[in-house]
Amino acid sequence: MASQEYLDKMKVRQEYRNLWHTDLMSTIQRDPPYCCLAFWCGPCVSYMLRKRALYNDMSRYTCCAGYMPCSGRCGESKCPEFCLCTEVFLCFGNSVASTRFLLQDEFNIQTTKCDNCIIGFMFCLQQVACIFSIVAMIVGSDELQDAAQLLNCLAYMVYCTVCACMQTQHKIEMDKRDGMFGPQPMAIPPVQHMSRLDQPIPPAAGYPPAAYGQPYPPPQGYPPAAYPPPQYPPAGYTASGYPPSGYPK
Repeated sequence: MASQEYLDKMKVRQEYRNLWHTDLMSTIQRDPPYCCLAFWCGPCVSYMLRKRALYNDMSRYTCCAGYMPCSGRCGESKCPEFCLCTEVFLCFGNSVASTRFLLQDEFNIQTTKCDNCIIGFMFCLQQVACIFSIVAMIVGSDELQDAAQLLNCLAYMVYCTVCACMQTQHKIEMDKRDGMFGPQPMAIPPVQHMSRLDQPIPPAAGYPPAAYGQPYPPPQGYPPAAYPPPQYPPAGYTASGYPPSGYPK
């Protein structure tokens, strides 16, 4: 039942209209220092990003942001900081993905096809490396074991690089949310908006839609909308068009 709800949520997420402020290919150019920090200290950056995504209010925290079966069953309400530390160190990949889903559902952000291809390539490379390791262990060939180790190193490097780019992408998106790219930061959503798995349709939250074009001018010959409507009969006249009795003729 939970897996079906997750699939339904993924389908709804594909219909979002907003885009990430920076795609995965451009994150290194946009913020190289933070990308390097996320590469070498991924769990620490994941902790900071999740806390920032929750507007620094740890009372909102739920394990894996409510997207996993264990969410809400790990005693998060008693010690959310310790639970978040455990999540980012023991389930680093899930912590990055949960923060990503949290931002997507809050601001109705879709992932581009290019980003999906990068993430899919990372997963496929990990699966191929795992298969090579199993085959090398069964066969016992030294050449296959060396190739499996090389492939595992390559898959791990790609995994760390993609996760670092994703976390930098999340950081840039929250910079946009907090008004670093505009004059006014976004308001904090209510607490119930942060739990997403039990909501089949995302709430009406996120960035305001872009305004396209300019308003059309009023047709020629018509008064502006600010003018009061004409009165009938005119002031000082009866309905028949004659002035009332007592007026000089």
